[in-house]
Amino acid sequence: MKNVLIIGSTGQIGSELVMYLRSIYKDGNIVAGYIPSAPPTGELLESGPAEIVDITNAQQIADVVAKYNVDTIYNLAALLSAVAENKPQLAWHIGLGGLFNTLEVAREKGCAVFTPSSIGAFGPETPKDNTPQDTIQRPKTMYGVTKVAGELLSDYYFKRFGVDTRSVRFPGLISYIAPPGGGTTDYAVDIYYKAITEGKFVCPLQAGTFMDMMYMPDALNGMVSLMEADPSRLIHRNSFNIASMSFDPEMIYAAIRKQIPTFEMTYEIDELRQGIANSWPNSLDDSCARNEWDWAPKYDLDSMTVDMLAKLREKLK
Repeated sequence: MKNVLIIGSTGQIGSELVMYLRSIYKDGNIVAGYIPSAPPTGELLESGPAEIVDITNAQQIADVVAKYNVDTIYNLAALLSAVAENKPQLAWHIGLGGLFNTLEVAREKGCAVFTPSSIGAFGPETPKDNTPQDTIQRPKTMYGVTKVAGELLSDYYFKRFGVDTRSVRFPGLISYIAPPGGGTTDYAVDIYYKAITEGKFVCPLQAGTFMDMMYMPDALNGMVSLMEADPSRLIHRNSFNIASMSFDPEMIYAAIRKQIPTFEMTYEIDELRQGIANSWPNSLDDSCARNEWDWAPKYDLDSMTVDMLAKLREKLK
């Protein structure tokens, strides 16, 4: 990778991936693609090129790819899971229509493409514990449907046209940079903010609701490691299970209380998010990612909690 376009650069993942890539590839162009309603600001805007790239506009994608001689596209444009349930038509338009546009540009211009999938690509019939790499995927949400279709479409473009497509199935991502949004797993971000700012948290998911989670530094490293991996080793492409930690609300509450003994948590269940969470795996088997491109996360729940609280205290001063 040398000249990279990140579509959706001001979102939860994109805002951090842009800066991460700019710190690694200092001689290339790391282009922050954005939509006018969510422009980059601050360091994200000032540290490198930024261009309007609406993923539903194929010509915009093609023009920016040509302008910067882009060799790799990170397609991060999507609606989060709970938001997508309220806007299913838009979720499909962005998730699948946008991916089709991206893959077509990549086919014409010779780009590699990373498009993240999700644990949301699984459904209630999927084995919940140690979910296999290759297993039944019958999601019951529009978010999940777009992710499964995206995996299949990306594999098709690799096999049919030779487009270098790669992706991972992200668990819930936890970060101190972007605030919590509309994702089912975002309670695990919000709880840290509330621990610092209010000392208490109202949890929208039931105790005992296990989901795979990951700290953003591991997610960023995973994306780049996969895109840099030797293609001859890759048996799977779209998408790899990757895992770091699995916990329920009581476990993250306990981890925070080790650092903030006065922290309190109560429950007020959000039925929409609870229903989505119940259809997702408790934990993933990521042995294929470990074997095919040496995936190895660095953070567990306790080490993430220490770092998250320290970084948020600094941020929220």
